[in-house]
Amino acid sequence: MPRSDRAYPRVVVGGFTTISCTRAQLADLMVEDCVQAREQEEGLAPKMVFSSNGQGIALAGRSASFMEVMSQADIIHADGMPVVFASKRTEAPLPERIPTTDFFHDAARAAEPAGLRFFMLGATQQQNDAAVAAIHKQYPNLQVVGSHHGYFSDDEDERVCRLIRESHADVVWIALGKPRQEEWCLRNRERLRGIGWLKTCGGLYAFLTGDAPRAPRWIQNAGLEWLFRLMGDPKRLAWRYLWTNPYAFYRLARYTRRSRSMDGAITG
Repeated sequence: MPRSDRAYPRVVVGGFTTISCTRAQLADLMVEDCVQAREQEEGLAPKMVFSSNGQGIALAGRSASFMEVMSQADIIHADGMPVVFASKRTEAPLPERIPTTDFFHDAARAAEPAGLRFFMLGATQQQNDAAVAAIHKQYPNLQVVGSHHGYFSDDEDERVCRLIRESHADVVWIALGKPRQEEWCLRNRERLRGIGWLKTCGGLYAFLTGDAPRAPRWIQNAGLEWLFRLMGDPKRLAWRYLWTNPYAFYRLARYTRRSRSMDGAITG
């Protein structure tokens, strides 16, 4: 299958080969890929679309297995503003941050006229149901054809994948948390042939339901959204940011390459 995303350069930022495109362009790629997947009778393996932020960059530096999983991604986009800042050192700086919490809305608006179908996987049953209700309210013409909570074991993967296949979804939004969501995508990719995209989305559902507030835009643009979240939930996030941020900044400095990457290459 021709890869529609080959038109966009990729640069190595913090060790991840990251696509240099805008949110709108990524949404267009989603539509193109999903339409193409529908047209292939043999059932193509879905593209795995992951995000790059401080947590993931730090985790990949400490875990060879997670780095290997990330190396299998078809598309990695910059979820964190520090990733965009670091890309300024490369030959193809990233034009903007593509936070999944914002990109979902770009994707939904692009999916409605194209008739794409979404499946929402992850979170608790209550939060999943609330997220689906919020999506229906904001995008009444968007087809959400199925959902499933995230509290299932690896032994249940086949059942969950069968449910997804039977829904005829084009895009599966997977909110299982890092690294489980990326590992789940790679482990089940072959079971989900015929679907266009597997899109990891972390805490997206909490933002869709309003359970987690967004930082003011100026804080986001300054790359300080993590600080805004820390102030709102210090008990849960203090250790995580203390553990990830310094090491992530080191890797952004050490493993960002000036030259464009070879397709699919990720450095260790």
